[in-house]
Amino acid sequence: MAKNKTDSVRVIPLGDRVLLREITREDVKTASGIIIPESANGDRDTKQGIVVATGEGKFVDGVREPMSVKIGQTVLYSWGDLVTVDGAKYTIVRDGDIAAILN
Repeated sequence: MAKNKTDSVRVIPLGDRVLLREITREDVKTASGIIIPESANGDRDTKQGIVVATGEGKFVDGVREPMSVKIGQTVLYSWGDLVTVDGAKYTIVRDGDIAAILN
């Protein structure tokens, strides 16, 4: 069964999929008052998200591989399937599509 942080998450990822809540970056205002919009970010394709739930991992040669991320970690990813459940927006990605874990 998926490892959910709370029972309030109604989406349970299967296999090697990970459920993420995207961290939105608001426009940044510098100390001098200049507003830098998010669209000015050089790497717009990379997104940050918090792991909300994970599947159990995929089977390779009859052995289940462990997931590389854990609930609560902040990760970088490029794309995923958007899902809205009870007004909450999530992204589902495969474990292998996560580029990095942020400390």
